Amino acid sequence: MTKSVCVFCGSAPGARPSYSRAAEDLGRAMAQRGITLVYGGGRLGLMGIIADSVLQAGGRVIGVIPRMLIERELAHPGLTTQHVVNTMHERKTLMAELSEGFVGLPGGMGTFDELVEIVTWAQLGLHAKPVVLANIEDYFVPMYGMLDYAVQEGFVTAVSRARWRNAESIERVMQILAGEGIP
Repeated sequence: MTKSVCVFCGSAPGARPSYSRAAEDLGRAMAQRGITLVYGGGRLGLMGIIADSVLQAGGRVIGVIPRMLIERELAHPGLTTQHVVNTMHERKTLMAELSEGFVGLPGGMGTFDELVEIVTWAQLGLHAKPVVLANIEDYFVPMYGMLDYAVQEGFVTAVSRARWRNAESIERVMQILAGEGIP
């Protein structure tokens, strides 16, 4: 059975070329290992870059996009499978159901929302899947600082903080996933 990994990332490319390179590298690495990409179904930014990278390397891509974004013509036109849902909540639920693990690349509010929600679901016992952040150019260091402060102040447990796995490179992301039984 093919393993699937959900990647949360920006619908913009970001300010640094290294973010786009990381999305390309992750997409190629996933395709080479036979890992299906599950993502938000968009054609723009890092989302479009990783989808294109997986497809160009011969891999499979499953998009999950809300109808409102289809209507704004933001859907990627060439995916293996594109699921259209009614709400952002349905999108996150279906992406989680279709995936054996989660990777965060740099992104904005939507990416932060998705990452926090998926870790919250793990905290609540709704899943035990790995969550790995590709900390490209130290992008997630400020988030880690906030999490550490929340632990210090008694709002987040050390166990919940440890769910945010850090990877300084795409190679390290793939090593962590492999250690979790994802090729």
